[in-house]
Amino acid sequence: MCTRLRARRTGLTVKAIRFYSDRGIVAPTDRSPAGYRLHNIDAVARLDFVRTLRELGLDLPTIRKVVDRELSLPRVAAAHAEALAVQIGALRLRCAVLTAVAERGSTPEEAELMHRLAQLSEDERRRLIGDFLNAVFGGLDAAPAFTGVMRSMTPELPESPEAEQVQAWAELAEMSLDPDFRATVRRMAEDQAAEQARSDTVSTRRDIAAAVRDQAGPALTAGIDPASPQADPIVAAFTAHCAHLLGRPDGVELRRRLATRLESVNDPRRERYLQLLAVVNGWPAPEILAPVFDWSVRALHVRTPQ
Repeated sequence: MCTRLRARRTGLTVKAIRFYSDRGIVAPTDRSPAGYRLHNIDAVARLDFVRTLRELGLDLPTIRKVVDRELSLPRVAAAHAEALAVQIGALRLRCAVLTAVAERGSTPEEAELMHRLAQLSEDERRRLIGDFLNAVFGGLDAAPAFTGVMRSMTPELPESPEAEQVQAWAELAEMSLDPDFRATVRRMAEDQAAEQARSDTVSTRRDIAAAVRDQAGPALTAGIDPASPQADPIVAAFTAHCAHLLGRPDGVELRRRLATRLESVNDPRRERYLQLLAVVNGWPAPEILAPVFDWSVRALHVRTPQ
């Protein structure tokens, strides 16, 4: 079979076939009287194989060793697949960072920080988050009680993350480095430690949040003004329930304390951290409670003498 027919059969150019032939990868089986290279059916099949390996990204020296059976094709394929996986991971990181920079309108400094955070190793990521959690919870009297909370606030970026997970990780890590955010979360932790000293358990805090959500949520959805008389029975219901949970009488002191508690946990950055954490860890999206807490705080302030 002449070179032009082989080119048509294999999809390779005449130049490429001559190139492989000159390098001994697919040697001609004969020559025509006019001196043209000739290849039999086996050689054509070999050319098809070479083309496939080239399209898969293998270099010519490796291809020659594979077709000459000096190297095992499965081993070569496994090694190249592993190398490609690394390259794909790097490309995902770049894509995620560029997407975030474009969507957020980042400055050059912000883009550089995001790129650096996205490239951290697993150990470096753990140290960064560990430093954040130690700054927030370290040294508190109720630190043992925060063990589960700290675990629930720890991002675990998977080995092969999706682009949105990388983007979420970079933003979350950036937040954890923000001194003002650290100070805010530290104050929340100190408030919780003080509550723990007063025997308010974590489950009680969750029950209080659930009580406020269950009562104020429908009112917010219904468009009830928190300062209106329509809101009176709603506020009375959730304050009575919270008083029962805390073992305290429902009155001005309890309502002030409840408003302070809701305000302290209602920082939008805290909610954003939890949203990003869910994306990184592949968890279900957390419930958005900020609007409900805003409604409840306003309703409590209106009905509580200053």
